[in-house]
Amino acid sequence: MIQATRVVLTSTERVSLGFPAADAVASEAEALGAQRVFILCSRHLAEKTGEIRAIEAKLGSRHAATHHGIRPNAPRSDVLVAAQAAREAGADLVVTVGGGSVTDAGKIITMCLKHNITSIEGFDAFRTYVETDGTVVSPVFAGPDIRTVCVPTTLSGGEFNPLSGATDERIKLKQGYETRLMVPVCVVLDPAITVHTPEWLWLSTGVRSVDHAVETLGSLQSNDFCDGIADSALRLLAEGLPRVKANPADLEARLKCQIGAWQSMIPIIAGVPMGASHAIGHVLGGTCDVPHGYTSCVMSPFVQAWNAEVNAHRQARISACLGDPGKPAAVLLDTLIRGLGMPRSLGEVGVREDQLPLIADYTLEDFWGRTNPRKIESAQDVMTILRTALV
Repeated sequence: MIQATRVVLTSTERVSLGFPAADAVASEAEALGAQRVFILCSRHLAEKTGEIRAIEAKLGSRHAATHHGIRPNAPRSDVLVAAQAAREAGADLVVTVGGGSVTDAGKIITMCLKHNITSIEGFDAFRTYVETDGTVVSPVFAGPDIRTVCVPTTLSGGEFNPLSGATDERIKLKQGYETRLMVPVCVVLDPAITVHTPEWLWLSTGVRSVDHAVETLGSLQSNDFCDGIADSALRLLAEGLPRVKANPADLEARLKCQIGAWQSMIPIIAGVPMGASHAIGHVLGGTCDVPHGYTSCVMSPFVQAWNAEVNAHRQARISACLGDPGKPAAVLLDTLIRGLGMPRSLGEVGVREDQLPLIADYTLEDFWGRTNPRKIESAQDVMTILRTALV
């Protein structure tokens, strides 16, 4: 039987593969006619490497300002400070260079500039939220006038997604913001700039992209197009991540990981909903300060094990991608993640048992809290998964 569906495309127009970041960014700025380029970057790249200076030099007179200081999970207050810096610089193009929090903040900055958001409360009207019956509500608002170019240095893949996340510090909850033009006009995948990324961060965010692919292949709402893309993504990541672990200078393997991360995002953008690993992961990040990649390192195998009673036929393809069709996907994921030296329990990432009820409640408020293959109907269902992951 044919499953009627549709594939949603974004407004990203170009992806640069393998060119030096400085050259690619300067070329984009020229092509776009940008005269006031605002760079948002990680503190480490700005202070400990020459990469940002190289980009500034290539931009020349087009460079308006550089800002860093975005903390993990992009607190609203940090985004506001960065947005004000961009406003004062008269930015006509935002370039992000860094990990997922820098990428998300850069995209949300363009929303702040468009709608003159200048306070913590100003974000409220734009955030995606979930009704008590599980209905996801994404406010409709005009997209930004200023576009972004993203140079990712980790593998979480958010640069390809018009959805961006920031944390409301008042309630310690990470929330989403989405509009089509928030996605960058160009993404620059330069494996050479990623050698500065700490190993734990590169590998853990790589597992985050593994989780994108895995939750696509496990979904009961996917399709042949998205399955094929996720299959390729998972195979690239399963090859590339151990290679980088063994040899951090392997730029070919790094680019395989970057392409795998890109491919892993396409089904999400196309409309395949993620499941409990992502929903719980959002809460672990915003509420418990668990690094973005670590959330998937901990949760992905446990969620697949919990889901197996309803989607074992789907999980067989995950096992095939990981090299052993005869073994359960959860076991193979555990082996891959442990082989990369990543944490595998909530206790290892600092989550306490007394935090579990709040995590469970907040998971039901996440836009993917109700789209898991094995239906999540209550906070108790989430608690069941969390308890398996505690130690």
